[in-house]
Amino acid sequence: MVSTRLSRAEGHRRKFLAVIDDTPECSRAVHYAGRRAKHSSGALVLLYVIPDGDFQQWLGVEGIMRAEARAEAEATLARIAQTVRETIGIEPEMAIREGLATEQINRLIDEDRDIAILVLAAGSAKDGPGPLVSSIAGKAAAFPIPVTVIPDALTDAEIDALT
Repeated sequence: MVSTRLSRAEGHRRKFLAVIDDTPECSRAVHYAGRRAKHSSGALVLLYVIPDGDFQQWLGVEGIMRAEARAEAEATLARIAQTVRETIGIEPEMAIREGLATEQINRLIDEDRDIAILVLAAGSAKDGPGPLVSSIAGKAAAFPIPVTVIPDALTDAEIDALT
């Protein structure tokens, strides 16, 4: 059970959450969420989740791998945030978490009661729409807020026309 959303309360604004990963469709979700945030006087939150299974090594190697993964996450978020600033004209919030993506998404939603909509993009690869979209379809992950799924075939211009 998620706590009551505060996004419509005085002094708050609705936040759109986009998950950043290495999938090609990720940019579709970011563009849509950013445009919706701008047009509704809301905010955009970018979340990068580092899988914790990547660090099951010896202690010294684990620390190096964790630091490298964190640096890569920061660089990726910085690059995407700069694109958002240049193309949409808003300043996104950024978060980096470690763990299972669905768990970390739910934790962030629970912690930030202004997050009201999760935006994902479906992939068009032969192996399916992507892990997060698949988890929703298979009910493996139930998110406590509405989820908007964007087709990856939409261009920026088509997304702009929808928002």
